[in-house]
Amino acid sequence: MRTIDWAEGAIELIDQTRLPDECVVLRIDDVDTLIDAIQRLAVRGAPALGVAGALGVALIAARAPAPGSGAGGPPASGTREAEARIADIQRLRAARPTAVNLAWGVDQAAACLPGGPEAVLRAALRVRDDDIAACVAMGERGADLLQREAGPRPLRIMTVCNTGGLAAVERGTALGVVQTLHERGGLAEVLALETRPLLQGARLTTWELARMGAAHRLVADSAGPYLLSRGGVDAVLIGADRIAANGDTANKIGSYALALGARRAGVPFLVVAPETTIDQATPSGEHIEIEDRGPGEIVAIRGTRVAPEGTQALNPAFDVTPHDLITAIITDKRVIRPT
Repeated sequence: MRTIDWAEGAIELIDQTRLPDECVVLRIDDVDTLIDAIQRLAVRGAPALGVAGALGVALIAARAPAPGSGAGGPPASGTREAEARIADIQRLRAARPTAVNLAWGVDQAAACLPGGPEAVLRAALRVRDDDIAACVAMGERGADLLQREAGPRPLRIMTVCNTGGLAAVERGTALGVVQTLHERGGLAEVLALETRPLLQGARLTTWELARMGAAHRLVADSAGPYLLSRGGVDAVLIGADRIAANGDTANKIGSYALALGARRAGVPFLVVAPETTIDQATPSGEHIEIEDRGPGEIVAIRGTRVAPEGTQALNPAFDVTPHDLITAIITDKRVIRPT
């Protein structure tokens, strides 16, 4: 099952807000609906957002021109249509600011606009296919590294948020490594953090682990560092929404606490992300814009209020792990040791 794909002139994607209760596939044929799906997290995960961005530009490019803007029409109409497309592309590019893959995917497809809608679609489908290949490569490279350094015994992995096929097109990043270990018989168990406030670990990661038949247990976010200190975890694996040039990594909130706990416990802390997540234009984590999603997600859980009316909240969706706490960054091309 693919998280996101192109089918007969439209984008089809799994609505992740409906999981684990039901698996609903949305069919999206306009950029406004796609932006809404991105912002309300119907589609999420850095690689999946890159594909969504590229396919979104294909939607924009294929949009029928306004009356009078075609061949022989008034030049002003054609100019307005071009300006409208550029505005839509910029809105799509900025729909979520922290994950660099969204803007990257938009840019890959938008660069082919002079070639027409078919050229844009070809570029977008390349982004999709490259993501599938990258996830396979990351899974193999990550599993090789863990089994080489930890030996042939089955491994217990801790992770946060969701980094499986739901965060990509297929297989995923950090959870893609887990899937490869499982397929090799090298996985003992996954300890999945619930990932407050939107519970991506509880709702999505456990759903994916159950589907692959991998042993797993759900862990409260605040219990993660303590469990690391008690031993029995062989490695922490996370994904990434943006990796700065110096190796500082933005990922789902809670990642930094795990990195601190892993360092204290002497447990390897591994970031798994495609090369496209490395942003050489961002010098360090200090320069990464961190999205705050407002108080609504904090004061209520899936529509049920858990704080008094009028309570204010801070809700950073991501944190930044300094590169000196990262054992290795595993991409589809290489293993980077930030220290």
